[in-house]
Amino acid sequence: IDNNPIENAIRPIAIGKKNWLFAGSERAGKRAAAIQSLLATAKLNGIEPSQWLQATLEKLPTWPNSRIDELLPLHG
Repeated sequence: IDNNPIENAIRPIAIGKKNWLFAGSERAGKRAAAIQSLLATAKLNGIEPSQWLQATLEKLPTWPNSRIDELLPLHG
């Protein structure tokens, strides 16, 4: 069984796993994991992760909480 696509997808996280030990706290580690998940979701949906993140952070301060799901990278 060939799992190269999976290995390639997790390589950046696996390479940095020792660095994640120094996230500062368990709470900070959970935040980092959530951000990584959002960036990976953007990438899987054909969205440039850094552009999506920049646009989302610019919109977030004035975005209504009732529509927060519209900012997820699933909507492209």
